[in-house]
Amino acid sequence: MDKHVTKVSALVGGGYEEFWRFKGRYRVCKGSRGSKKSRTSALWYAVFLNKRGFEQANLLVVRKTYRTLKDSCFSDLKWALERIGAASDWHFSLTPLEMTRKTTGQKILFRGLDDPLKITSISVPRGHLCWLWLEEAYEIAGESDFDMLDECIRGAIPEGSPLFKQITMTFNPWNDRHWIKGRFFDAPESDDILAMTTNYTCNEWLDEADFRLFEEMKRNNPRRYRVAGLGEWGVSEGVIFENWEERAFDPEEIRGRSDVMSAFGLDFGYTNDPTALFCGLVSAENKTIWVFDELYEKGLTNRMIYQRIFQMGYAKERIRADAAEPKSIDELMEYGLNRVRPAGKGPDSVRSGIQHIQNYKIIVHPRCVNFITEISNYTWDKDKFGHPINRPIDDFNHLMDAMRYALEDVLTGPVFSFH
Repeated sequence: MDKHVTKVSALVGGGYEEFWRFKGRYRVCKGSRGSKKSRTSALWYAVFLNKRGFEQANLLVVRKTYRTLKDSCFSDLKWALERIGAASDWHFSLTPLEMTRKTTGQKILFRGLDDPLKITSISVPRGHLCWLWLEEAYEIAGESDFDMLDECIRGAIPEGSPLFKQITMTFNPWNDRHWIKGRFFDAPESDDILAMTTNYTCNEWLDEADFRLFEEMKRNNPRRYRVAGLGEWGVSEGVIFENWEERAFDPEEIRGRSDVMSAFGLDFGYTNDPTALFCGLVSAENKTIWVFDELYEKGLTNRMIYQRIFQMGYAKERIRADAAEPKSIDELMEYGLNRVRPAGKGPDSVRSGIQHIQNYKIIVHPRCVNFITEISNYTWDKDKFGHPINRPIDDFNHLMDAMRYALEDVLTGPVFSFH
């Protein structure tokens, strides 16, 4: 062990001994919120990249979209290097997003699947590309995309070297139809596969308030608790929208069509729920909706919401927002969102809006990962006997609600051009 690291157990805590010691090809960990799977992965890489004998090892970190890496994996790895006392030996670059060990030249590279050419052509200036960390692996809807990543971690390791090739996948298991389940969790036992599940109960660093949130979830939303609390696979019965597909497209090209109009919708959140902005294009003539961008973030004040929307370039667009928050809408108008307006809310507006949208084909750009997660898991609720009822669950509905608000004018009244 390098001089920086004295006692790994003091850094990692319990629940991950097998994860820490496994040297097979595929290390796959699904887990609940707060199960420390991402922080443990970051610590593992920090320790092993600084370990004696591993000076030739390099790491590739991948998420579906490049823009999500800075505030997730990059931040976690920087934290981990600081935690083991090794950060001073690393240079942290934001442009390009990468980390370089000063004394050895080892690299931690960051890539998004939204630019596959930068992944297939990847190389390291020194040593071997040994490890790949695929964070939020659930976002990778196509197994062929994973196969492409798998091929990046190839090549012979020098005989007698302690180095080894490994792919680590960490994710929340929202939907049991995902290919990861069949490929790794339902696969025959193999020395090359570790498929494990963790949850918040193994996280020694959660406080009483954190545990109370999970207990409240257990009482009030057992369906979500099964996944977000226990790390079990979500069940996708009764999905509301099956009329969608994930496909890359050029928004500018779609926008140029004479029958296409813009549609923006805003659902407010703060502590427990994210603020969600739906950004779409719609053709009432061809019954098609294109989802091209999104905002999905917790802890945003109204001023911060304005700043995010301004930075995204949509401050001048007509935005339909949740009518239940008139004060927030007024504040956003004062900040500069002059065309934000409350969406209509009738007694049957949710069900009616859903029925209208079900008549459209929805094409979702791959970068809209939160929209894809929500629409994959937005289902009809059930009564106490387990029978479906004509009401959606109160979950996975932030962008779904924002979509309904955005499409209100298209479905019921006049439409507006993008400009």
